[in-house]
Amino acid sequence: MGATKAKRMPRAVREQQMMDAAVQTFGQRGYQAASMDDIAELAGVSKPLVYLYLNSKEDLFTACIRREAKALLAAVAAAVDPRLPADEQLWAGLLAFFTHTAEHPDGWAVLNRQARTHGEPFASEAAQMRDEIVAYVATLIGAAAKETHRATHRDPELAERDVAGLSQALVGAAESLAGWANETPGMTAWESAATLMNFAWAGLGNLMKHERWSPR
Repeated sequence: MGATKAKRMPRAVREQQMMDAAVQTFGQRGYQAASMDDIAELAGVSKPLVYLYLNSKEDLFTACIRREAKALLAAVAAAVDPRLPADEQLWAGLLAFFTHTAEHPDGWAVLNRQARTHGEPFASEAAQMRDEIVAYVATLIGAAAKETHRATHRDPELAERDVAGLSQALVGAAESLAGWANETPGMTAWESAATLMNFAWAGLGNLMKHERWSPR
């Protein structure tokens, strides 16, 4: 009998393999320097097959941004238990964020650095992901403010504008810290989350108790 023909790999599995190779290549080399030849070689497939499955380089990069954004958002959301106290919810979300970005440095480089610096449509894809994270953080801060308000019976509650601004500031700090942590040997996700939690929560806690700092 002749040799048995190798079983064809399912399309979904093959596409995942090519996407993994693309994220690694884009994350490490950058969008401009990365080539479809590089991606095909890393995935162990022909360049025509990459084009067949994933169309153009632009389409492939967009698909990478969307996949990595979806995975990051899912990781953070899955880690937060709404039954926990507000500070523990925020801690869980931060730890999940830094754990995911540490475990997927190429994906984070695609989202935080490459997508934002190569114009449209990539910047819009990254901005949408960021808006979703900011909105999610706003729900956590808003819930914490309500919890504190109920416990202290103090008026007024934290203003919506304060919640929006604090959410933007916290996400910006997390993005910056994640980039630095991934380039700093020995820095763990737990350390990163604890650093930001200690930086942010003391101030948030005071603000929620209406103990505001103001210039003299």
